[in-house]
Amino acid sequence: MKITFCFFPVLIFLTFLFLLDNFKLVRVKTLIYCFAWGIVCTAAAYFLNTFIARWLNLDSISLSRHVSPIIEESLKGMIIFYLISKKKIGFMIDAAIYGFASGAGFSLVENIWYIISNPLEFNMMTWIIRGFGTAIMHGGATALLAVLFIAAINRSDKKILAAPTGLIFAILLHAGFNYFPLDPRLQTLLIIVLLPIMFFLVFTFSNSKLQKWLEIELNSEVELLNMIRKGEFRSTKAGNFLLSMRERFTPEVIVDMYCYIALFLELSIKAKRNVMLNETGFPMMIEKDIEPKLKELAELRKLIGPVGEMALAPLIRMNYRSLWKLNQLKL
Repeated sequence: MKITFCFFPVLIFLTFLFLLDNFKLVRVKTLIYCFAWGIVCTAAAYFLNTFIARWLNLDSISLSRHVSPIIEESLKGMIIFYLISKKKIGFMIDAAIYGFASGAGFSLVENIWYIISNPLEFNMMTWIIRGFGTAIMHGGATALLAVLFIAAINRSDKKILAAPTGLIFAILLHAGFNYFPLDPRLQTLLIIVLLPIMFFLVFTFSNSKLQKWLEIELNSEVELLNMIRKGEFRSTKAGNFLLSMRERFTPEVIVDMYCYIALFLELSIKAKRNVMLNETGFPMMIEKDIEPKLKELAELRKLIGPVGEMALAPLIRMNYRSLWKLNQLKL
């Protein structure tokens, strides 16, 4: 029975989150990697916690309150930092699920270790608290880290500044839980109640943002690309804006900018098309010429340079989400 309470709540919660992903942004393969990473982190955290406890001569309570949250959340969050650096996470939905998966893998092994270390523990409330409280907390803390990190990076594109934001809040949640300011049963109840509410708000907000991103941005991109292909780009506000930069850039750079805009719009539309196909259950379309076009876009980006890219920011901004969007075409 104790195995049931220690294992199944976090796995059921993870499955529930995965099924809530309406846009199918989460890749099963990546989800498994995150879960496996959480398992690996348990061993790493054990050795680091043991080493620091001996080095600083800390008792188990001081270790769990002041050291373990920093070590464990940093380790669990590394997979999120990696996925974001590789543009594998785009919205809060997939960030939250990947983060929870890492925490779920960690908590699962931690609970196994607890069962092995305490074979004579028959108090069922202990196992309920570990399964519904500690385990869900581990997943929720890393999910919070991931959500705040992707939210910050979508606003600023500065990973160095964005990364500590989520990590600090994850550590505070973890440390706060370990302090047991309330009765453990009440804390567990709060975790069970508050975390689903947090995920509901995150999913609702993210779904709204994703829907607007698909509808509003897609319509404007399709309209502008059609104008370019019809030779009517000059009559658009974007065309006038590009022509207004003739005195600042050479004709060759202006031509490269024009090609850059047209190719970016084409690839962006195809990326959004794939997201919409995925949402409706259809297989994504992967054309053979996508890879060469992505390379061509990268070359054009180099040719116009950072100054040209900044000048085009009112039309096209190659921010984190744009890079994530283009990365979807490689899947």
